[in-house]
Amino acid sequence: MALSGMRGLSVFISDIRNCQNKEQERLRVDKELGNVRTRFKNEKGLTPYEKKKYVWKMLYIYMLGYDVDFGHMEAVSLISAPKYPEKQVGYIVTSCLLNENHDFLRLAINTVRNDIIGRNETFQCLALTMVGNIGGREFAESLAPDVQKLLISSSYRPLVRKKAALCLLRLYRKNPDVVNIDGWADRMAQLLDERDLGVLTSSMSLLVALVSNHHDAYWSCLPKCVKILERLARNQDIPQEYTYYGIPSPWLQVKTMRVLQYFPTVEDPNTRRSLFEVLQRILMGTDVVKNVNKNNASHAVLFEALALVMHLDAEKEMMSQCVALLGKFIAVREPNIRYLGLENMTRMLMVTDVQDIIKRHQAQIITSLKDPDVSIRRRALDLLYGMCDVSNAKDIVEELLQYLSTADFAMREELSLKAAILAEKFAPDLSWYVDVILQLIDKAGDFVSDDIWFRVVQFVTNNEDLQPYAAAKAREYLDKPAIHETMVKVSAYIIGEFGHLLARRPGCSPKELFAVIHEKLPTVSTSTIPILLSTYAKIFMHTQPPDQELQNQIWAIFNKYESCIDVEIQQRAAEYLALSRRGEALVDILAEMPKFPERQSALIKKAEDTEVDTAEQSAIKLRAQQQTSNALVVTDQRPANGTPPANHQLGLVKIPNMSSNADHNSTDQGLSQENGTLNKVDPQTPSPDLLGDLLGPLAIEGPPGTAVQSHQTAIPGSGGDPNAVDATAIVPVGEEPNSVQPIGNIAERFHALCLKDSGVLYEDPNIQIGIKAEWRLHQGCLVLFLGNKNTSPLVSVQAVIMPPSHFKMELSLVPETIPPRAQVQCPLEVVNLRPSRDVAVLDFSYKFGHNMVNVKLRLPAVLNKFLQPIPVSTEEFFPQWRSLSGPPLKLQEVVRGVKPLPLAEMANLINSFRLMVCPGLDPNPNNLVASTTFYSESTRAMLCLARIETDPADRTQLRMTVASGDPMLTFELKEFIKEQIVNIPVAPRAPGPVPPAPPVAQPTSPVAALTDPGALLAGLL
Repeated sequence: MALSGMRGLSVFISDIRNCQNKEQERLRVDKELGNVRTRFKNEKGLTPYEKKKYVWKMLYIYMLGYDVDFGHMEAVSLISAPKYPEKQVGYIVTSCLLNENHDFLRLAINTVRNDIIGRNETFQCLALTMVGNIGGREFAESLAPDVQKLLISSSYRPLVRKKAALCLLRLYRKNPDVVNIDGWADRMAQLLDERDLGVLTSSMSLLVALVSNHHDAYWSCLPKCVKILERLARNQDIPQEYTYYGIPSPWLQVKTMRVLQYFPTVEDPNTRRSLFEVLQRILMGTDVVKNVNKNNASHAVLFEALALVMHLDAEKEMMSQCVALLGKFIAVREPNIRYLGLENMTRMLMVTDVQDIIKRHQAQIITSLKDPDVSIRRRALDLLYGMCDVSNAKDIVEELLQYLSTADFAMREELSLKAAILAEKFAPDLSWYVDVILQLIDKAGDFVSDDIWFRVVQFVTNNEDLQPYAAAKAREYLDKPAIHETMVKVSAYIIGEFGHLLARRPGCSPKELFAVIHEKLPTVSTSTIPILLSTYAKIFMHTQPPDQELQNQIWAIFNKYESCIDVEIQQRAAEYLALSRRGEALVDILAEMPKFPERQSALIKKAEDTEVDTAEQSAIKLRAQQQTSNALVVTDQRPANGTPPANHQLGLVKIPNMSSNADHNSTDQGLSQENGTLNKVDPQTPSPDLLGDLLGPLAIEGPPGTAVQSHQTAIPGSGGDPNAVDATAIVPVGEEPNSVQPIGNIAERFHALCLKDSGVLYEDPNIQIGIKAEWRLHQGCLVLFLGNKNTSPLVSVQAVIMPPSHFKMELSLVPETIPPRAQVQCPLEVVNLRPSRDVAVLDFSYKFGHNMVNVKLRLPAVLNKFLQPIPVSTEEFFPQWRSLSGPPLKLQEVVRGVKPLPLAEMANLINSFRLMVCPGLDPNPNNLVASTTFYSESTRAMLCLARIETDPADRTQLRMTVASGDPMLTFELKEFIKEQIVNIPVAPRAPGPVPPAPPVAQPTSPVAALTDPGALLAGLL
């Protein structure tokens, strides 16, 4: 602000500074405002100098925080002044006093436009600066074409062009229609060739806004952005004024890498290689130094590079390097750097296969829990919560319990909740889980919510083998002289329900249990007394033979509380007193609580509700994707301490009624599609799920004894294309394909997920659909991760599950809108009713812009997901194998067209189907014997045995024998293994003529097996 020659303004500022208090300042300001208002009333008598001086005074008063509700017109009128001093004052004061919706700004649009299209560069800069600060929609419609001409014209100085770029960015944000997408793609590519870094930086800011909405139109800019990064990374032709503490233009580097994150991938291999070389150079060249300013600049570039590496899903080696670099950051003394290291390491947990590398820094992360800075402690807690899994759960939970005693009160509730969730999800056995929760209640009872002790009661109630252990631990805590009221609640409940299991232990007689619980009664609140009354009633009921002294004590307590003012306590006391006089009928009335139904954990839901920032969200989302322990499953019966359940033991195989299975199969047969062919079967029974069969595996064979006639008809439009399976895996026959094409091979993604429990099911430029699955016996839970890859929301989102008849499926509510760059999770519960190879179909649709996208995807809930590998010995195998003699319980088939594999690789492939290869059972070393257990509601736990006989002279064929106690299961499992062996994934080859599909093999009858050349292989066991 140039004050030379403005003596009145200088005197006014001096008077304000000399005021002794706020009241004097207000009086001086009011006096000056009155003077300015009087002078503006006689505007014709004001010279340009005086008007400029008074407008400066108005701006200074406004900057002091006082309202200036007049003089706006005088400020706007100065914009049209012919001389620079007055015009400068007009633009500056107008930018400060007015907003984009002020009516007076409309009066200045023409003047501003004249300054922009004029030849005076100084006036152009003033006009562009004002529009870039307060320009609204009306300015965008009037001035955008002129601003665009200034930007793309090379005849103007870089100072004008970079202001034009920022001005156009403001106008684009106010009205995106001012930039024509089709015409500006090439212009932006030309602007990226600019050598002046000022213009390039401003243009890159504009490009960030453009690609955030329409990245598809700006693919031509991607390689040029990589070249800019190369130029900056190598410090080539970088002026000294754009080098900040030895770092070439860190602002341009950050913006360029941010642009690259809006593109789904970098497809060109040369461009991708160049980009990773630049990122490698950034990672290698960043270190912690003493200069704070240099640290800030280098770390801004580094963390943007880390975000880009995660976005591009770089190789594991580079990911390891990123984690190692962050490991250095969390070990330095500077708290800001430690905070950034912990926060970014938490975000990296979302990257696949990085969790094991982060675990190497577990000791240093635990040390950060004791940092004096509370923000660092919170980040360390989030990171430990995110990196926890089955392998390190014990160590982390024990550290959290130790830290709980010294943690800040502000963190204890969050710490308790996360420790309880980790203990529930990753407990190696139930007794450890009970120990952890009881320690948690003992150390931080005030911060433990009721949901935590409710949950431990559910697990104890539903697991009979755990009940004596839990009752004994509760008895130990009751011996302490002072315990928290929550501990009294959970201990009293467990003792009341299961205390009778401890009757033979010393100190655990009914009278002693009553005495130790009754000691706590005077210290508890009215909310706990009802639980204690129920415990007394249970102890009274389990006292056999009756103890008269104990009976009188309990009756006296009930009599005392019959007149309590609290209705709940009064009612319980009166009812228990009346019930206790019923004698033997009391045993039936006060029997043990029934088992709780399996339900979603309220703790995890509560944790999701308390998310507060990005780093914590990353950790919470990861928890939903992590593989959880099998220990904490609310089931009807589950032995503790890792003992295998009884139904895993081998025994006689039950042979069910064949007619019921045949009926089930007859309803499952219909149309099925694979590899571009449509197979039609006997139409006597209509298919209940035509689309599910159409997209499912080949299923034209019935069980032995069922006559099936089939013929093949080509799908119209497939044309023998080897990739036709991809199209039919997404778009049903007769439906128009989407304008948005998928990324990657859909069929390959599906087949990969058939053998693993997590991965990407579908991806296109707008959305990524991932799956994380967990399978327990005949039930499963698939979590669909719907990730919006754009900066605009996806609307009209719909997901419909079309299950086959052998599944019961329930999908949680799918939101209609997915926010920009956000991910939503939709759990899908699956119950397997009977064996079948038919698959469920996800009908998914969304709208992005004007495009409506609809895809139909097969879900990887296939037969092998309900298998549980089980080892068998020679003594167990042969009796079972001989008891299953001949069809339909034992089926055999010669399979040809198998990809030649060494025996070890074939064994690994069989193991991946969840069948356990048992070495040494077959005397022929070229044969494989495998066993597994299949779970469904109809078969329950059914033992399955398989034998693969290979010929060393011809690895392309083998003989397979499958046996089980259910004919339908035997047939479906044999067909599933055959499909997987024949369809072993191979490397892609150059396109060529597609040979005709081989005929589908029918089940081999015993007579045919004797004449088949394959029967000359090794004999059956």
